[in-house]
Amino acid sequence: MSKQPIGIFDSGVGGTSIWKELHLLLPHEHTIYLADSKNAPYGYRSKQEITELSIKNTELLLKKGCKIIVVACNTATTNAIKTLRANFPVPFIGIEPAIKPAALNTQTKAVGILATKGTLSSELFHQTTDLYSSGIKVIEQVGDGLVELIESGDIGSETLKALLKSYLQPMITANIDYLVLGCTHYPYLMPLLLELLPKHIKIIDSGLAVAKQTKAILEQHGLLNKALVIPKNEFYTNADPKIMTDLLGNGFQAEQLEF
Repeated sequence: MSKQPIGIFDSGVGGTSIWKELHLLLPHEHTIYLADSKNAPYGYRSKQEITELSIKNTELLLKKGCKIIVVACNTATTNAIKTLRANFPVPFIGIEPAIKPAALNTQTKAVGILATKGTLSSELFHQTTDLYSSGIKVIEQVGDGLVELIESGDIGSETLKALLKSYLQPMITANIDYLVLGCTHYPYLMPLLLELLPKHIKIIDSGLAVAKQTKAILEQHGLLNKALVIPKNEFYTNADPKIMTDLLGNGFQAEQLEF
């Protein structure tokens, strides 16, 4: 089993930001990535729809022999991971907004969270926020339209920049000193975020933490691939593969697959 691939899925190309962290930390692990771009973003869908799509993605990754599955989507994690863990025999790694480090380290007692509606309205997100945000102002912002623009390959456009600026301004006005990225698509906005935010605001995403947790769970279950091999990395999308290929860079190629 240790030589089997790590499975990763997201509601599109955003989870490749998680894959990059995994690949850096675990360079000899084989991986299979599913981008369900046809159904992106999950953030506007009902809990039932999100769960059904997550089950579909999981079943395909298991059919391809994956030994562990990383749910590289905040919305899918917060809405569906309990169901996935209850119904499938492999370990699951989830991802949720990193409210805890922001809340513990803020000096201004104000933090911002940029996420999808599906994540911000989920029970798991509210439980985590309630646990760590006592005495702290949490400014939540739904990133309407951002995922769609990233999925279309429109990262550098003035339209996206103007939209992002409108979402950040209320947080800046509220004197946040931490911005939590609550969607795996959003790390691809980092150059724009650094341009638009005051220098003292720190940006937190969950990519490295997810990679470390994946390694820990692989070790715990005896699933870590200790062979020093050149890994096989497969990327599948049910939309235009060029957009994911461009985001991956370094010669990695995405393929189109109907699922």
